[in-house]
Amino acid sequence: MRVRIQYSKQGLLKFIGHLDMMRCFQKLLRRADVDVTFSEGYSPHMVMSYAFPLGVGMTSDSEYVDVDLNRAYSSRELVSLLNEAAPEGLHVLDAREVPLGKGNKGMTLVARADYTLSFRPGHEWDSSVQEAFRSWVKQPVIYAVKKGKKGEKEVDIAPFLYEAVISPEPKRVCGIADEEPEFRKGDLFLSLSAGSGTNIRPDLVMDTFAKDRGLLPDPYRFMINRDEVYADLGGERPGSDRFVPLIGLGTTME
Repeated sequence: MRVRIQYSKQGLLKFIGHLDMMRCFQKLLRRADVDVTFSEGYSPHMVMSYAFPLGVGMTSDSEYVDVDLNRAYSSRELVSLLNEAAPEGLHVLDAREVPLGKGNKGMTLVARADYTLSFRPGHEWDSSVQEAFRSWVKQPVIYAVKKGKKGEKEVDIAPFLYEAVISPEPKRVCGIADEEPEFRKGDLFLSLSAGSGTNIRPDLVMDTFAKDRGLLPDPYRFMINRDEVYADLGGERPGSDRFVPLIGLGTTME
C-alpha cells in the first residue's frame, strides 16, 4: 500500500536542504519502526518520493511524501508513531492511503502552491510600494527571467500568478481561490503555478517586481512559508481549474 504523509517543517529545519531532509525522514521512519517497503537489487532503499521539494531557508505548513508500506496502519496510529519519534520542527499532520501507480505520485500531480511572505521588523513595505505592487500584479503581461539548466529564459509569469493579496486588505488583487486566506498584518499572500509544468517561485515574483519598479532586491527582508500544495483536477480547458490539496486525494485509513 502507498501512504501520503503530510507534515510541517518549521524552525531550524528550514536550513536543512532536500537531500538531508530525505535522510531525516528515512531515519524517522526507522525510529518509529514503520514497516516500509524496500526496493529490490544490490542497493535496496526505501520506496518513497517527495511531492515538491522545499527550498532552503523556507518553512512550510504542508509538505508531502509518499511512502510504500508492507502492512496496514490506521491514519491515527501512523501519525502518532511518527510524531513520537520526530525531531524538533517536524510535525506530522495526516496520513492517507493513495492509489499505486506513477500517475498518482504526488510529484506528478503538483500544479499550484500557496505561500505567505512575512516581512522582517523594520523592512515592511510602505503604502506607496504596496499600491505599486497591487498595480503591478494586475498587468496582463509580466516578464521575468527564469534560470534553468539550459541557461536564462524570459517568460511571462502573469498567467501563473493565481492570487496576490497584501494584508490587511481583505479583497483579492487577482485570483481564483474559493476561500479567503488568513493573514497576519503586513503579510503578503501569493498563490503560484508549481510543479513540472510551470514552476514559479515566490522569490522570482519579488525580484521581478523590484527590478520592474527600480527597487533594490532584498531577499532578506521577508521570510517565506509554504502554506499548501495542490493538484489540478480541472483539466486543461480555460476556466476549468479545480485545485485540491494533495492530502485530499487520499483516503483516511481506519
